[in-house]
Amino acid sequence: MFVKTNAAMCDDELGSFLQKVDIFSPLDSDELSRILPSFTVIDEEAEQTLFREGDEGNEMYIVVSGSVATTVSLPDGTRFEIATFGPGDFFGEMSVFEQAPRSATCTTREHSRLLSLHERDFFTFLTQHSQSAIKIMYRMLNITAGRLMNTGQFLSDMVQWGEGARKRAITDEMTGLFNRRFLDDSIEVQFRRAENEGRPMTVVMVDLDRFREINEAYGHNAGDEVILAVAPVFKRIMKPTDILARYGGDEFTFVLPDTDTEEGLIRARAICEEVRSLPVLEKWNGKLTRITTSQGLATYPRHAKDLKTLRERADQALYQAKEQGRDRVVAAD
Repeated sequence: MFVKTNAAMCDDELGSFLQKVDIFSPLDSDELSRILPSFTVIDEEAEQTLFREGDEGNEMYIVVSGSVATTVSLPDGTRFEIATFGPGDFFGEMSVFEQAPRSATCTTREHSRLLSLHERDFFTFLTQHSQSAIKIMYRMLNITAGRLMNTGQFLSDMVQWGEGARKRAITDEMTGLFNRRFLDDSIEVQFRRAENEGRPMTVVMVDLDRFREINEAYGHNAGDEVILAVAPVFKRIMKPTDILARYGGDEFTFVLPDTDTEEGLIRARAICEEVRSLPVLEKWNGKLTRITTSQGLATYPRHAKDLKTLRERADQALYQAKEQGRDRVVAAD
């Protein structure tokens, strides 16, 4: 039987533990204090099943001590172990974020202490403290990438969530690019990395030219088609490591790690050329027949020494691109 009690760990002890857990490490002490009441402490003996495949689930877990094995059932009836979780690891989050049945069975290997986080408590925290919650979810995103087993056929809870609810939380539904929330979080992470490692980082801000006129002349469906046409161009030309985000209706921001101004200009100009050749508007036989972009570019540390100034310099360059006639890329210098 589960033994659940919030008194099993005092707040100081719980807070000290969470500071060492990777997914909570970005939170400061005030943010941690806000989420502490959401946890329930569970003590469980060895070889006890926490949940089974197909069960309904509404809690995710974090291992404080001990270990938990995750298994799935094979067609021949045998069980296949896909992961073992130890102190600091989390599991079971798919059922919280995806509201789907449990995709695996989790069993304690030894006497284990766990933290339980109920979905209602997490979503309350998400509503009240969205920036803190996004930090947690972003760390989960990074961790799930390494949890595929060799067979590739079986996915743990977190990997399945990574292909579903995680994407919806951090991506723009229409284009599949990242959304503004993810951009605002990840750009800070990338800037700190560039700062710490002495590497360049380029920010490109992109607007679709005369987008309002396109909507007024041909209707909003035409505007949607334009956005759907340019997004694949961005993906083809930019690197997989670049962060491509839809910032607003027809506004996009790209973060290019390890990229200097010259390399950034090459890629941005390639986007200008390819977007210009898209035939999306031709079928309306109107005055507006081409899609074009205006782009502003700024690079750390060449154009700015801090992130706020870097974004401002890229925005100023974008404004200059529009003033100079659109359909072009302008660097901050």
